[in-house]
Amino acid sequence: MKTRSADEMKKLYADRRTKVAEFMKTSGTGAAVFTDSEEHRDPAVRYLTGHTGDAVLIIFDDAYSVLIPWDENLAKKQSFSDKLIPYTKYKNIALEAVKQNLNASSHFQNKKVELPPSTSYPEFLKYVDVLAGCDVRCHEGGTHDHVADMRMIKDEYEIACTKEAARIGDLIIDKIEEEIKSGKIRTETDVALLIERECRANGCERTGFDTLAAGPARSWAIHCFPNYTSGNWPDNGLSILDFGVVYNGYTSDTTVTVVKGKTTDAQNTLVQLVQKAADECLKLYKPGASIHDAAVKADNIFTSGKMKMPHTLGHAIGLEIHELPRVSTKIPQAMSFQPGMIVTLEPGLYDAELGGCRLENDVLITETGNEVLTHSRIIRLS
Repeated sequence: MKTRSADEMKKLYADRRTKVAEFMKTSGTGAAVFTDSEEHRDPAVRYLTGHTGDAVLIIFDDAYSVLIPWDENLAKKQSFSDKLIPYTKYKNIALEAVKQNLNASSHFQNKKVELPPSTSYPEFLKYVDVLAGCDVRCHEGGTHDHVADMRMIKDEYEIACTKEAARIGDLIIDKIEEEIKSGKIRTETDVALLIERECRANGCERTGFDTLAAGPARSWAIHCFPNYTSGNWPDNGLSILDFGVVYNGYTSDTTVTVVKGKTTDAQNTLVQLVQKAADECLKLYKPGASIHDAAVKADNIFTSGKMKMPHTLGHAIGLEIHELPRVSTKIPQAMSFQPGMIVTLEPGLYDAELGGCRLENDVLITETGNEVLTHSRIIRLS
């Protein structure tokens, strides 16, 4: 993908923070605190500044931002904010960092501050104590949830990053199929390590999650445990491979099923139902269409075959592997697909005797329909 200049990236993050500040003004919030740490990871810090490490971020209702990173050197090279102060200045204590910056800032005119909803009650009380005279808030439906809602609709940069992750993932799938046929891949470990090596070789940061490789003896699990072993992969029957790769923070998410050797009529029916659900439900991944109805469609297809899918039909992807919205029968029927959403379509069936089959691809909702970004498939081997 085309590399963006520092000025372009600076503007991108500033524009995102401006949208956050506009929401804060409407909700009467003077400052919002975001914390990304080992105790609780929050991709909002990267989304709003570009910083990839532990940090505290404070955004004021005039869009002024203060980034307080643990790794100052890393932040100077990769992040964008109005002010950067090393975490060490506050002895690496978030409470102290927030206290000193709010108490000293001329940008904090409205003395109402929002903490992350994940803040524990004992920690919340500590903030109340040190922020005397402030209205300290910690609740759902506020600024932090608004940022999560913003992240549902990807901008051009996010779409470009995800497309690149998808392109690299497709290259890896092609290589996997080639090496299965040549005999280079024989075990679950073989395929998992190939993915790790190839994603790094193609400029990815990492895999999107721990690769799941399950031969026929383990493919009945939705998410096999352990993630991969020295067991044969693929082998006669149904084998599953679920993986993603991360490019500039944005992940792909695909699942391949390998059907090898002679399969029973029951196994063939299971595979055919999964393929049918993938084909039919894709037609419903379009702007304005009910997300709930797409999930119902998959359930009805499986019910016709007297089977049931034990997980949702899909989920959004982005800086996290599971983002909003979920493609589920549990969400309101009025919630619809919107242009800019990138969601997985991953019908799957699992049986303790037959094994499992899942087919997963990443789908961008466009103004006129959809664009399938990845090209995962059911691979059949004689």
